[in-house]
Amino acid sequence: MTSTLNQQIQQFYDASSGLWEQIWGEHMHHGYYGADGRQSKERRQAQIDLIEELLQWAQVEQPERILDVGCGIGGSSLYLAEKFNANVTGVTLSPVQAGRAAERAKSAGMAGNGGGAGAIAQFQVADALNLPFADQSFDFIWSLESGEHMPDKAKFMQECYRVLKPGGTFLMVTWCHRPIDRQPLTADEQKHLAEIYRVYCLPYVLSLPEYEAIAHTLNFQQIRTADWSTAVAPFWDVVISSAFNFEALVGLLTSGWTTIQAALSLSLMQRGYQSGLVRFGLLYATR
Repeated sequence: MTSTLNQQIQQFYDASSGLWEQIWGEHMHHGYYGADGRQSKERRQAQIDLIEELLQWAQVEQPERILDVGCGIGGSSLYLAEKFNANVTGVTLSPVQAGRAAERAKSAGMAGNGGGAGAIAQFQVADALNLPFADQSFDFIWSLESGEHMPDKAKFMQECYRVLKPGGTFLMVTWCHRPIDRQPLTADEQKHLAEIYRVYCLPYVLSLPEYEAIAHTLNFQQIRTADWSTAVAPFWDVVISSAFNFEALVGLLTSGWTTIQAALSLSLMQRGYQSGLVRFGLLYATR
């Protein structure tokens, strides 16, 4: 199951990442539109603002070795490397993404082949459930919208704990469904989520309290969570409005059915936020 899912995720991002970069740029994640979701801003600025708001919320100060889990084409990795003058390693299941991220690092002078100090970003294909790194290798782990793809959430968080240095920071930002402590998911909600899972190659998502419970079982410390659904929900309106211009449509026609299907299904996420079913969850913890 995991192998097949990984292949689906790889193929999805191999096929769609080039078009996303062409239309949207290097950041493959939500934007931030103010705590109330009402700030009007240019879409790339909203994505950069999300990164900055997350770093501020997590009180990230000066990490030296950073792991970007689900790095895409290196948007966050290069941003973090430059901001903190840090050594960043990005991992993804997609060889296309890893290759493009490496190209972008080289163009930015961050490929790190000189071996000296300074901002370095390097990328590799790896499974987040079996990270190819020694214990206690990183002082900051950044997981921005990759947790939803993980077929075993506890194993993923356990691996992040394993490679995190004592005192290091773990920040996971992931798609969630609403809390279910008072009311289980209805049949209609389960059907809606199943469609999202199918289109975006997700095994399942959890509620934020469930992620928090896992963090406690793994002995993470100083655990904090937050729901930023309102702040990011306008992102899907912006994506929908930009997905159907001429350039995007031409790109869609050449990028394959999985990408076309995802574009045609953008309203699934839009409606999920509107109904309160889909949530944007943050989890901060230290080791």
